[in-house]
Amino acid sequence: MTAPAHATAAADGLTIGRGALRQLHHSLLRDAADQAVAILQEVGFAAGEGVYQSFCAWLPAQTGVSRPDDLDAGQMSEVLSAFFQAHGWGTVTVGPLGRAALAVDTEDWVEAEPGSAETPTCFFSAGMLSDFLGRLSGEPVAVMEVECRSRSDARCRFLSAAPDTLNAVYEQMTQGTGYEEALGP
Repeated sequence: MTAPAHATAAADGLTIGRGALRQLHHSLLRDAADQAVAILQEVGFAAGEGVYQSFCAWLPAQTGVSRPDDLDAGQMSEVLSAFFQAHGWGTVTVGPLGRAALAVDTEDWVEAEPGSAETPTCFFSAGMLSDFLGRLSGEPVAVMEVECRSRSDARCRFLSAAPDTLNAVYEQMTQGTGYEEALGP
């Protein structure tokens, strides 16, 4: 028997374990390497709505705040870290970087496989965080991973900003400018 079509958002919850996420990475890189990044980002983006709904359901019981809009900006990093840790993603620190971006830093992010790659590889997470943070802010945002434990960096660092801002940062990075310099003071 299946759940009725009118099932609530809470009943829509589904988790994917670390092993399944890694297998998705490995299978795509093996069988569709030229499309793997785009597929992982798209699937991650699609998962963002469910992660946001989970956050909204988790928030009142854990913080006493009924809606994300009611959170004090000074609490955001601590609350997001508690949420992502409680849901198996890892701990995060969120803070402003440069003139127009947020940095999401984590030393234990679930998608990273330390020492396994030469470039950042948390593509699913970049897509998921893009949708999740966009819903949280009420504005479209892009997310780009610029440091990754998979390439032996000490942390994974995701930049979140308006799409135009991150496109400009990416362009400058392809020309040899570091992301911090591209974002400015």
